[in-house]
Amino acid sequence: MPSNTMPSNTMPSDTIPSHTPPFHIALLEPEIPPNTGNIRRLCANIGAQLHLIRPLGFQLHDRSARRAAMDYANQVDYHIHDSYEHFRSSLSQAFQEQRVFALTTRGQTTYTQCHFQAGDVFLFGPESRGLPSHALDSLRPENQLRLPMQADSRSINLSNAVAIMAYEAWRQMDFCLNT
Repeated sequence: MPSNTMPSNTMPSDTIPSHTPPFHIALLEPEIPPNTGNIRRLCANIGAQLHLIRPLGFQLHDRSARRAAMDYANQVDYHIHDSYEHFRSSLSQAFQEQRVFALTTRGQTTYTQCHFQAGDVFLFGPESRGLPSHALDSLRPENQLRLPMQADSRSINLSNAVAIMAYEAWRQMDFCLNT
């Protein structure tokens, strides 16, 4: 399947899901299929909406992405955006209300210092290089969060970082369940 074609279980970015997700997970230019598959599975389990921002470093039907997502791949609401600008415009209210949070090793605020609410957006960058400056520059410094780690550590695996962030946000929302 060409990289510019949406798989059949993908929702166009202007489709409204059948439930209101507690929050959104956005992956800017993800590169590693199993990470995205694990994150799809996580989003299905916690009810979060997933946003994939092109270019993707793989095909969504990649075997390792499917295997990581297991049978949850079709249970997650997800959108594919052609660019960061398209993603921003589709979630413009969250950007206007400054409810978009980026995880970056350059953040000065730890993820536990924030109070999250329904509808928040959590933005993550490519595995090999993190979020580009144009994405970080579009957010307030206090919305650029970091996960604490040892001083000599470079980064945390993307799917692990998403899980840590998502469960903290969901915990703060008393693990609200979509019904």
